[in-house]
Amino acid sequence: QVQLVESGGGSVQAGGSLRLSCAVSGFTYSTYYMGWFRQAPGEEREGVAAITSRGRTSYADSVKGRFTISQDNAKNTLYLQMDNLKPEDTAMYYCAANRASYWYVGPPPMRTLEYTYWGQGTQVTVSS
Repeated sequence: QVQLVESGGGSVQAGGSLRLSCAVSGFTYSTYYMGWFRQAPGEEREGVAAITSRGRTSYADSVKGRFTISQDNAKNTLYLQMDNLKPEDTAMYYCAANRASYWYVGPPPMRTLEYTYWGQGTQVTVSS
């Protein structure tokens, strides 16, 4: 059974940093993509950053230059380093994963419908 468990959320002031972690278990595919999504109250869930098993990354325009996605395969963990946080980054953050075709070489998708497995989320609150 695939499980994704997020951690690292919290409350920070604008300009601060947080690092989110997503511990992945039961996900045994060698080719895949994983991503971070966020959802603010009353808003749709949106893609923030994603990465493939080949190391290609995608970022939302709103976080480019501030957020960095990475993965530690030895620890089965996905990370999201968030620097220079802004109040508009306040949301519930979710990690997600999906199997990819062996031949897939494109950038990781950023749409929620492209992902099958989801974590429960971790709250990030940024105050001004």
